[in-house]
Amino acid sequence: MTDGTTWLAAPRSIAFGGYHVVLARGLTPEELADRLAENVDDTPCIAVAAGEHTGDSLEELLDEVLNDTFGDRTGIGLRLGRTGDWAYAVAYGAWQGEFGSLEPVSRGDVHACLLEYEEENGKPVPPRFEYAHDGRLLGAFNLHLDATWGYEGVTGDPATATRLQDLLTAAGLPDPELDHREVHRTALGVIERFLSLSLPKSQIVDGTLPAVILEPA
Repeated sequence: MTDGTTWLAAPRSIAFGGYHVVLARGLTPEELADRLAENVDDTPCIAVAAGEHTGDSLEELLDEVLNDTFGDRTGIGLRLGRTGDWAYAVAYGAWQGEFGSLEPVSRGDVHACLLEYEEENGKPVPPRFEYAHDGRLLGAFNLHLDATWGYEGVTGDPATATRLQDLLTAAGLPDPELDHREVHRTALGVIERFLSLSLPKSQIVDGTLPAVILEPA
C-alpha cells in the first residue's frame, strides 16, 4: 500500500537534515540512480551497488566506507524503489547542494520530479519542488510559498505552471495565516494529485530497500 506524499511534511520524516527524493517515470530505479550519479555537481559519479539497507544502516555504511577511504570526506547514498509507474531514489548522507539541475535526469522523454527539504539548514531554506520532462523544466516552486524566498507563483512552462498555480489557489494557498508545516503539507498534496505521486512510507522509513553509494567516476 502506498501513502501519498504529504507525510514528508512531518518533522524529520526520513532522516535528520530533511529529505531529497527524486521520482522518475520512464526509468528503472537503477537507471534513475545512474542519472543522479552523473548529475552530482563538480564530481561526476557512478552508482555502486551496496545491497539492501534501511536508512540508518545506509548512513552507517556511508560513515564507515567514506572514513576508511576518504578520511573526513562526506558522501551520498541512495535507496531505490518503485511505486506504480514511478521509480524513486531517496538520498542519504551529504546530499545538500550536491546535485545539479533536474533537466538532464528527464532527458529522453522521462518525467522527473524532485521533492527536497533541507530541514536543518539554519537560514532556513524552504522545501522545494521541481518537475521536468524531456530535458525541460515544466514547473517549480517553494513549498512554503514564502515571498521572502522569492515566491511569485509557479515558474516553468506557462501551461504547466498555470495549472499548478490554479490547483494551489483552489487549495487555499498561499495563505499567510497558515504555519509553514501546514502549507508544506497542503502543497505536497497538490503535487501528489497533479502527478499521481505516492511513496510507501513504511518501506522508506522502516523497511529495507536496494541501495547504492555514489562514488567518483
